[in-house]
Amino acid sequence: MSFASIAQSKTRLGYRINGEWLTFVFNVEDYSNITDFNIPVREVYVAGEFNDWSPNSWLMEQVENGNYELTKPLSDFTGDFDWEFKFVVNGEHWAEPTDEFENKITARSKYGDEMHVYNLRLYSAFATKYGNVTFNLKGYSTAKKVIVSGTFNRWDETNFVMLPTDDGWTVTLQLRPDRYEYKFIVDGKWIEDPANLSLVENDHEGYNSVIEVTKMVDFKLWGYEYADTVILSGGFNDWNEHEIKMHKKDGYWMATVELTGGKHHYKFIVDGEWMTDPYNSVAEYDSRGNINSVCMVK
Repeated sequence: MSFASIAQSKTRLGYRINGEWLTFVFNVEDYSNITDFNIPVREVYVAGEFNDWSPNSWLMEQVENGNYELTKPLSDFTGDFDWEFKFVVNGEHWAEPTDEFENKITARSKYGDEMHVYNLRLYSAFATKYGNVTFNLKGYSTAKKVIVSGTFNRWDETNFVMLPTDDGWTVTLQLRPDRYEYKFIVDGKWIEDPANLSLVENDHEGYNSVIEVTKMVDFKLWGYEYADTVILSGGFNDWNEHEIKMHKKDGYWMATVELTGGKHHYKFIVDGEWMTDPYNSVAEYDSRGNINSVCMVK
């Protein structure tokens, strides 16, 4: 399977990923309960866990006859592992996906009972050539199927199929910044990543490989053009008072730091004086009673 076919498959799943953007894709021909009853399509909405299943708040734009799209920042969908969603025609007809959709799942009532309707599933981890993490497994040239599975997809054994290369297998995923455990599944046999020495014990008397996905974050302090030295300090560098020197730009000071996902406390040191970020309203007390600015990386 080529990367082109993966991208095409993603469109058939009701969404596609392009860099930092997620686009919901609706083609009326993919939903037999709409076409079989000749329901005239005037408007199409996206409804899901991310907008409390509102049937008429996320309006899609018609890009051509029978095809509708709605684009949102990918960062809006990385808070959870996955999201269930559906398309709603005219704000009242819930479109039922056909069996061609690999991410079609049985819906459940609010009491947990299975219902005779189906939702689509949107994953916060995606296989795409535009992804930020590439998994490689050398060798195993005679294997029939190799899969990478981990905490990023709740150890799903089917989702991320790796592609054969000249010297092994590969797949590129889009993962939000975080710490993940993973393994390869080679023809049904689970193995650690032989090229990754970072391991953690699991609950099955074995080990999982570990990867830290980071993100480059820009810190800016506006003003203070007459300062001689501005330092960025935070929990990410053990509050070092000298390590991260900020550089003066046009009207502000800036430093770029590679951070893991989650919450990070920080402060600026302007000519020896500690201060919180005056342009960041989010702050917290630490264990010592100090107030620090907060940066959330996701």
